[in-house]
Amino acid sequence: MAMRTFASQCAVALKMRVAPAPYLMLRTAATRAYAGQAVADDCKYATSHEWVKVDGDTATIGISDFAQAELGDVVYVELPEVGATMEKGTTFGVVESVKAASDVYSPVTGEVLEVNTELEGSPGLVNTSAFKEGWMVKLKLSNPAELESLLDATAYAKTIADN
Repeated sequence: MAMRTFASQCAVALKMRVAPAPYLMLRTAATRAYAGQAVADDCKYATSHEWVKVDGDTATIGISDFAQAELGDVVYVELPEVGATMEKGTTFGVVESVKAASDVYSPVTGEVLEVNTELEGSPGLVNTSAFKEGWMVKLKLSNPAELESLLDATAYAKTIADN
């Protein structure tokens, strides 16, 4: 690390152009790639990167494609029990990847009707199909008005583009 700092200081003193570190270039490219994609138009989004798709009084919830990409390869998903009550803004599960573990927050309040048991044996579905096969829970909405506080697809796309 000291050598890199010394080399950088020498380059500045000699007025040489210094290329950015490769990992910074990759991060920038990854962020640009999400600027206009990986957002499902038929979902609402929490700023914590969970999505909600509503069908009648049933809400299907998962993490966004942006969130799974930031986490990396998902190796374990912990989900609540059927019948549990989820409160808006509280943790309902955990997603573990090769890079990190992250809590998953409920964007709405309701009773868990179903959990995606496929994730037990194939947690990577969160990576390969975040909006379809990688869903996490389905719940009966207790307060549909809570959906109004979530972001639509356009606002969420802007949020991840700004990251």
